[in-house]
This record gives sequence, C-alpha cells and structure tokens, in this order.
Amino acid sequence: MRGTPVRILLVEDNEVYRSSLELLLGMEPGLDVVGSVGDGPAAAAAAAALKADVVLMDFRLPGADGAEATAAVRAARPQAAVVSLTAEASEAERAAMRAAGAAAVVDKGESLALLVAAIRRAAGGRGAA
Repeated sequence: MRGTPVRILLVEDNEVYRSSLELLLGMEPGLDVVGSVGDGPAAAAAAAALKADVVLMDFRLPGADGAEATAAVRAARPQAAVVSLTAEASEAERAAMRAAGAAAVVDKGESLALLVAAIRRAAGGRGAA
C-alpha cells in the first residue's frame, strides 16, 4: 500500500530534538508522525494505542534503555518496526538493539535523508514519495 502514510511514533527524551524531528519528518511526503513520548516505559503502550508502523526510538531513555524498550514495543505491537537513534551507542549496544528487534540503528549525526530512508525501509518501502 504505497499510498498509505507510514505512521511514526517518536520516542525521545530531549524535547527540543523530539519537536525538531516531528517537524522535519512531518514535512516528508508519505510519513505521518502520530505521536511522541519521552521515556522507554511509555513506548510500548503508545505504539500499540497509536497503531504505529515505525517507532523511531532514542537508545538512551529514562526508565529503560533502547534495547529493553525495543523488545517491549515488538511484544506489544509486533507489526511495528523499530529504528533506533543514537548519539554514542557502542557496538555491543548496537548489537543489543538489533537482537531486541530493531530494523536499523542510525546515528543522530546522520542526514535527514538517511534517516528517512531507514524509516521507509523499515516500513517495507511504504511512504515513498
């Protein structure tokens, strides 16, 4: 279903970064930011309630790390793909994210285009312009 927008949940504790992502991703054709939360424990319930297709999740979160939150999201909403964002995760932490079910791990310093491409890939190619 190429025409159906990809429903994105943002999980990021930094309000300024989260708001910026929401604005930037909201301008991308085929992407729809349906909600945002600021901590790991809220991610799974929000993903299920909002029927998120992709959960864009920071690795370092209050209450749970990204791997724990990813596993919880995948259990609560198995249809949702998780794309992890990190500023400084080690290779072991990146591996833990993938083992927990993350479809991709993207550095926060990467371009918006690379992040959008990772989201679209995680959504199975949906949301393409």
